Amino acid sequence: MRFNKLDLNLLVALDALLAERSITKAARRLNLSQSATSGVLARLREYFDDDLLVQVGRNMVPTALAESLIEPVSNILLQIEATIETRATFNPAESQRHFRIVASDYATCVAVAHLVRQLSIDAPGITLDIIMPSQATLERAERGGIDLVLIPRNTPGMEEAASELLFTDTYSCVICANNPLVGERLTLEDYLGMAHVATRFGDHTSMFEDWFFDRAGLHRRIELTASQFNTLPQLVLGTRRIATMHTRMALISANYYPIRVLPPPMAIPEVEMMMKWHRYLDNDPGHQWLRQAFRSVMQKQPARPGA
Repeated sequence: MRFNKLDLNLLVALDALLAERSITKAARRLNLSQSATSGVLARLREYFDDDLLVQVGRNMVPTALAESLIEPVSNILLQIEATIETRATFNPAESQRHFRIVASDYATCVAVAHLVRQLSIDAPGITLDIIMPSQATLERAERGGIDLVLIPRNTPGMEEAASELLFTDTYSCVICANNPLVGERLTLEDYLGMAHVATRFGDHTSMFEDWFFDRAGLHRRIELTASQFNTLPQLVLGTRRIATMHTRMALISANYYPIRVLPPPMAIPEVEMMMKWHRYLDNDPGHQWLRQAFRSVMQKQPARPGA
């Protein structure tokens, strides 16, 4: 199919090239050879009378025209895909669909792990990519390049996305089971006097760290930082350190590690974990099924962790 002398099949290649900014990566995504992908780029350059992508060192940098094409090209392809998917029926038992889900190790442990166990029974042909949250992945989700994002309600980004509350969680403190600094209950004095293990993701801290620093008005000594929630229990083992983490994950960890899970000595706001997705997927039968599958597995879990 052609529009104004442009082969519309080239839009798919253009979208891949602008997203990957690499002929090698775009070729892999398009299932083409590198030489064929280079040929496609040459045809696109001829049509637009623009270099589109310029080699700068080891990177390919989009021209101003290419930058202006990223969003409209992506939107056109998303609308076509959504129209096709909406017309199609969806049978999870026979589907070979691939979903891309952004989820932290916490959301994976608490929600996605339950889902994949159910998929092995109800939809064995469905495959998933679990991608760690980052500014880049959230921007990709805003462009429609991700199927579903599981993030806390107040996480910056995706303000225009469709969203739904999936589950809530509280916070707990974890210490090594034989930590001598804590008796039957954890006091605020105990908490503030201990060395802490905290989470940090690049330049960003977790929501609890932000709340503690900005609103609680309390000070504590952070001895270690980690980039994954699931490492916190391991980092308190054999030490006198303490970590504050999501209760659901803490209770799961207590099944595998000799730790104590204790209520925090101060009131901490609950976490509201959301499902977010690009609105073009609202009426996609497969995506509707995926959202319902997440709802179903989480409805089988206690509404309040530890209950």
